[in-house]
Amino acid sequence: MRRAVVITGGAGFIGSNIVSRLCAEDRWDVIVCDRLESADLGKWRNIAKSPLADFWQPEELFTQLDRHVDRVTAIVHMGAISSTTEQDADLILKTNFSLSRDLWDWCALNDTRLIYASSAATYGDGSAGFEDADDLASISRLLPLNAYGYSKRLFDQYAVREASRGHAPKQWAGLKFFNVYGPNEGHKGGMKSVIAQIWPRVAAGETVSLFRSHHPDYADGGQLRDFVFVDDVVDLIDWLLCEPQISGVFNAGSGQARSFLDLANATFAAAGKEPKVAYIDMPEVIRDRYQYFTQASMDRVRSLGFSGQSTPLEEGVRRYVQTYLSQSDPYR
Repeated sequence: MRRAVVITGGAGFIGSNIVSRLCAEDRWDVIVCDRLESADLGKWRNIAKSPLADFWQPEELFTQLDRHVDRVTAIVHMGAISSTTEQDADLILKTNFSLSRDLWDWCALNDTRLIYASSAATYGDGSAGFEDADDLASISRLLPLNAYGYSKRLFDQYAVREASRGHAPKQWAGLKFFNVYGPNEGHKGGMKSVIAQIWPRVAAGETVSLFRSHHPDYADGGQLRDFVFVDDVVDLIDWLLCEPQISGVFNAGSGQARSFLDLANATFAAAGKEPKVAYIDMPEVIRDRYQYFTQASMDRVRSLGFSGQSTPLEEGVRRYVQTYLSQSDPYR
């Protein structure tokens, strides 16, 4: 019987890129669990080119897992509310913590591997640094700035605590995604990467708007983020699936902070156009919760043998723009 990997949130941005990679490699059957929502939204297009073994609705996830327990070797859990501005904290906790906890318990009881999405939002304002130490004390010292980040930290705490008590999947790994960009994010609306958001104006040769800085140490457009091309985080997940002995909570970033102005300039350059940038005030509602600097430390996972690519910003943006955003079919 051919073994299967289940990707929750597999029609979403990062999830669909994982699906594309695993289907191309053809080592396992690939099963997606997700909601496609409106046909016009386009999430179904994210997976339309991938030969799926099956598609499960979220409400039938555990019933299907029980039916296929002898077949499922790993779950890659990308399903979550990923909006950092979502205001329904109960919905965030139900989706991002409770479901993850129940999947953890199922995997622990059924000898199944689990890779799940954590987030760089767990680091809060970054004052505690961006080292991915995954002992309980280190994780508990982090102070997220919103309910989304809190939900992700809460599950990291649960995972580390349960693993220390011997109640854990045979492999488990949480990945703290930084600012991921790349194909198949068109359905995300206001949560799309800045590249995708400014692309229509860049393509038209118009001026794009970036936030002014409201911090004396950063110039307008000089706010720094760890921007990471989606292929690089898929490399990390693929590597973990091939290294079942490795468990823990790890950063998933590029390891290099770059400015939003760098990002905009790279997008114009990929389109062969001169940069045109103007600055607007940051909304007051987010000013006191705004991160001016993020940069993943990738030392731990590198020390364990991960040698995957870290695509330079200009190259990743060029690939994204020229291979996807500028094409009539922008889907992977």
